Amino acid sequence: MSRRQKKIIKNAAIYLGLACVVLVTLFPLLWGISASFRNDNELYKYALPFSVHTLIPVNFTVEAYVKIFTDFNFLQPIINTLFVTVVSIFLGCIVNSIAAFAFAAFDFRFKKVLFGIILLSFMIPFEAIALPLYSIADKLGLVNSRMGIILPGIASGLVLFLFVQFFKEIPASLVEAARVDGAALPAIFCKIIIPLSVPVFITAGLMIFMDQWNSYLWPLLIARTREIRTIQISLSSFQQERSTLWSCLYAGSMISALIPLFLFLPFQKYFVQGITSSGVKG
Repeated sequence: MSRRQKKIIKNAAIYLGLACVVLVTLFPLLWGISASFRNDNELYKYALPFSVHTLIPVNFTVEAYVKIFTDFNFLQPIINTLFVTVVSIFLGCIVNSIAAFAFAAFDFRFKKVLFGIILLSFMIPFEAIALPLYSIADKLGLVNSRMGIILPGIASGLVLFLFVQFFKEIPASLVEAARVDGAALPAIFCKIIIPLSVPVFITAGLMIFMDQWNSYLWPLLIARTREIRTIQISLSSFQQERSTLWSCLYAGSMISALIPLFLFLPFQKYFVQGITSSGVKG
């Protein structure tokens, strides 16, 4: 066997292995999409044994998608979640970037101690602080409000760390030259720092978006009425007392999964650029 033939066989084996990994990875998504376009009876009938109809519906129907919007008003939690994520991204990027600029550009007392505490903050599981945080939100009158869902997600130690690492790469001479020319700090931040930091702002926005979109425990605690519930909480409405509407649950889950996917794909290169340029490497 020639060297060229060995190389072809080796590459074929590698691509076959990668194809198997991709298939295993995508199988839950393919199953969910297929299940959302069939009724519950067909879903049970072709679940086992595994056959071609396990993934391909026999009677293709969009009944589940129609039902979740007509009978369960699934549009409202989508709107609520989009509102929460958009406001969280806007406020989160402002708060964390300003704080990161202070850490990156200035020296002050206890700077290293404060930064260390911030680094420790995103290592603490949210479940450990959920109840004390709920008690504070209750005293502030934020329970059962959209701002109550939003506020805990604004300040993020991980996002702040991302900004700090990126801002440290910006030459200090630019800031000093602007200060010598008489520019105030807000003008320096808005006209110099932000235009140079578009990739990290996109990365931070995507991180905040994913945190808020997939958040379950905090919205479950804080949102008492259906009118302000987010999409992850509303998925539980398909699990009724005596039965589970599986086709509706899959339809809602696919909407919940595909919206972030379509948002992430166009900004993927900026996300990678923001991560690598900030020095956050595995």
